[in-house]
Amino acid sequence: MRVQLHGGPLDGEHVDVDPADPDPLIAIIADGCSEPGGRSVYAPDREGAWRWERDLPWDAM
Repeated sequence: MRVQLHGGPLDGEHVDVDPADPDPLIAIIADGCSEPGGRSVYAPDREGAWRWERDLPWDAM
C-alpha cells in the first residue's frame, strides 16, 4: 500500500508500506533527520494518516 508521509523531514513523500506488518512503524533514512546517519520514524495516526513521530540515531536501530 502506498501512503503519504506528514510532518518531519519527509513531509509530502510517498512510500510503500505493508498493511499486514504487525509493527505499525517505519524508520527511513532522511537527509533532514536531526540525527546524522539516523532514521525518521513515521506511524499511522487514528485516522490512518502516516505522521512523523521522532528521529532515531543510527545506533538506536
